[in-house]
Amino acid sequence: MEASRAENSSQQPDDLPVEGKSSRSSRAIALLVAACFFMEHLDSTVIATALPQMAISFGENPVDLNMGLSAYLFALAIFIPLSGWLAERLGARRVFATAIVVFTLASVLCGFSQSLWQFTCARVLQGLGGAMMVPVGRAVVLQATSKQDLLRSIAYLTWPALFGPLIGPPLGGLITTYASWPWIFYLNVPLGVVAFALTLRMIPPIPSEHQHPFDVIGFCLCGLASSCLLYGMELIGQPGENWSLAVSLMIGSLFAGSLMIVHLLRTPHPLFDLRVFWYPTFQVTMLGGGLFRMVVGSTSFLFPQLFQVGFGYSAAKSGFLMLAIFAGNLGMKPATTFMLRRYGIRRVLIVNGLICAATLWACTAIQAQTPVLVIMAILFAGGLSRSMQFTCLNTLAFSDIPPTLTGQANVIFSLGRQLHIGVGIAAAALSLRLSSLWTGSSIDLATAVPSLIDFQITLGLIGGMVVISTFDSWRLAHDAAAEVTGHRI
Repeated sequence: MEASRAENSSQQPDDLPVEGKSSRSSRAIALLVAACFFMEHLDSTVIATALPQMAISFGENPVDLNMGLSAYLFALAIFIPLSGWLAERLGARRVFATAIVVFTLASVLCGFSQSLWQFTCARVLQGLGGAMMVPVGRAVVLQATSKQDLLRSIAYLTWPALFGPLIGPPLGGLITTYASWPWIFYLNVPLGVVAFALTLRMIPPIPSEHQHPFDVIGFCLCGLASSCLLYGMELIGQPGENWSLAVSLMIGSLFAGSLMIVHLLRTPHPLFDLRVFWYPTFQVTMLGGGLFRMVVGSTSFLFPQLFQVGFGYSAAKSGFLMLAIFAGNLGMKPATTFMLRRYGIRRVLIVNGLICAATLWACTAIQAQTPVLVIMAILFAGGLSRSMQFTCLNTLAFSDIPPTLTGQANVIFSLGRQLHIGVGIAAAALSLRLSSLWTGSSIDLATAVPSLIDFQITLGLIGGMVVISTFDSWRLAHDAAAEVTGHRI
C-alpha cells in the first residue's frame, strides 16, 4: 500500500518545465488566473441585489430564489474534489480552459432563464465550472511559480476573494437598476472569451504521464459530508422550525466525514492525500486559518445587516460604507511583501490577527449617530488587517508542500475555503438569533429579529474567534515560509 501511495503522491497535473518558471511568465499566468477568480467571486456576490427583480420575472417569492444561490454553493462543494483527478487525467490547461467555457455558457443560460427551475439548473452547471476553474487555476499558478516568486503570485490570487464580495452588491444594484438582471450574467461572456483565448496562448499544454483510478467511494462520501454540512448550517441560520432536520444533517455530515477519513487513509489511490496535514504550515492554514475564513464569511453577512437593520441606513449608504473595507484591502497590498520579509510570516500572523480582532471589537462601539468618517476609518483598518491576514495564510498553505503533494493540498484547501465561508455565514445568523433571545429582543427563535445589541454581541464573539485563530500561529517555527517570504532571522 505504501508503494502505491508513493506512486500516487508523484502524480501531478501538467508539471511545467523548470525553464518555464520565469518571473515574467509566472506573473502573467497568476494575473490571468486571478482575473478568472475575480469573475467567479464577482458572479457569486453580484446576484444578491438582483433577486427581487428576478423573482418578479419568474413569478416567484424572492425567498425561493435562494434555491439558485444554494445550488451553486452545493455544486462547488461537491465537484471541487473532482478537479484534482481531472487535471491529472486530462491536463490542467485543458481542464482550466474547459471550465472557463462551461462557466461562461452557464452564465448565458442563467440570463436566458424563464423560470426558477431553469435558473437553478443553470446555476448547478455554473457551479460545476467554478469548481473546476478555481482549484485547477490555482494549481496552474503553483506549478508555474518558483518558491521565490510564490508570495507575489499568491497575493494576486488573494485579491479576487477580497474585492469580489465588496464590489458585487453595488455593481449588481447598478446593473439591475439601469439595465436588467440578465446583464449581470451576460457580463461574464466577454470576460470568459478573453480568458479562454489567453489561457490557450499563455499556459503550455503538457499532459500528465501518471494516471490512477478515480476514487468513487471517497468522492461520494466527501460530497455527502459537504452537502449535509452546508445544508444543515443553512437551516440553522434560517428562521423556522428546522432544528430537527438541521441536527440530523449535521450528524449525517459527521458520520459521512468520519467514514471518508477512514477510507482515504486505507485506499491506495485516495481522492486526496491526507498526508499534507503532516506539514505544520498547512495545518495552521486549515485550522487557525479556517477559523479566520469563517470570520470573514460572517462579516460579509453581518456588516450590511448591521448598517441596514441595526442602524436603519439605506442600501446605498450601506454599500458606500463597505467600500472602506475595499479601500483597506487595496491599501495594504503594496506593504505586504515588505512586512513579511522584514518581520516574518509567524510574527505578522500573530500581531496582525490581534489588530484584526481589535477592529471588530471597535465596531461594537459604533452606532447610527457615529460620524461616517469614524465608521469608515474603523472599516478601513479592518480591511488593511484582513488583507494582510489573507495573504499570509494563502502563502503559508503551500510554502512547505513538496511538488508531489501540491495538487492534493490545493484540492483540500479549495474545499476547506468553501466550507469555512458557508459555515461562517450560518454561524453569524445563528448567533444573532440566539443573542436576540438572550437579550430579550425576541421571544421566539424561529421569528427572532436582531436589534443593535445583538449585532454588537455577535461582533464581539467573532473578534474573539480571530484571537483564538492566532493561537494556532504560535506553534509555527520562527523561520516558517522563509524560503517564500525571504525573511531572515
